[in-house]
Amino acid sequence: MNAPQLQWETQRAFLAVLRTGSLSGAARLLGIAQATARRRIEALEQSVGVSLFIRSPAGLLPTDTAKDLISHVEAMAVAANAFSRAASADTALAGGTVRLTSGKLLGVEVLPPMLRSLRRDHPQLAIELSVSNRLQALARQEADVAVRIRRPVESTVVARKVGDLHVGLYAAPELLAEQGTPDTVAQLHGYPLIGPDRNLLEIEFLGERGFDCSAPSTVIRTDDHLAQLAALRAGLGIGVCSAQVAQRHGLVRVLPAQVDFKVDVWIAMHQDMRKVPRIAVVFDGLGAALTDFFQPR
Repeated sequence: MNAPQLQWETQRAFLAVLRTGSLSGAARLLGIAQATARRRIEALEQSVGVSLFIRSPAGLLPTDTAKDLISHVEAMAVAANAFSRAASADTALAGGTVRLTSGKLLGVEVLPPMLRSLRRDHPQLAIELSVSNRLQALARQEADVAVRIRRPVESTVVARKVGDLHVGLYAAPELLAEQGTPDTVAQLHGYPLIGPDRNLLEIEFLGERGFDCSAPSTVIRTDDHLAQLAALRAGLGIGVCSAQVAQRHGLVRVLPAQVDFKVDVWIAMHQDMRKVPRIAVVFDGLGAALTDFFQPR
């Protein structure tokens, strides 16, 4: 391998093809011409001395060599993004790009209005919002600030509890108008239920708290919390939801005395990032907004 000839732009093209499965998809992702994407892949293959993709009816398939390189190029992408965020900042001002990560439900249902207020107060900020249930590592600078529903355990991470999701069973009023409201947990088996699909830990967790979503009457199964919420709002069944989100969508509480528990919500950042104004502003501002959001009303 002729290492000095390797360029990040060619490796970005390689990663884009891996993610999209085609040169055209990679070109759209990178905002370049397809011919440019092709030249960059060809240049990278010439540098490493082997073919990296095989053409197939399904698109470009990575060779074994390409598969061996995936973890390395993804690590380089993380480092490059961190470098870009750092380079975008004015060290004397709370300006530049901050990468924020959270789970899907919080990222879609809770955070956007808070980010609007934060951007209004600090218009020089740019936010990269990564909405995913995968825990991005703050220690490796995959993200600058994280909002999580479990306490971070990394020794280099500063974390603050901002409140609790108050979780119970809910249903759309239309469903309860049609089928009535259950009076006991045992009666739930006569109603359509909404619950996790293959997340065995979550199924067990809910079962321990009084909601047996492994029952045959669980007719809508999905591990995506946003999809669960959408199914609840559509009146497809009874399922779990936080009180804060349920109120916003007019969902009705079911069996409050039998199924009622809390889930911690935390905001976290790498301890060294406290000295970076733009990241500290997001951490403190978002932390205050979340704490207020979770106050009992």
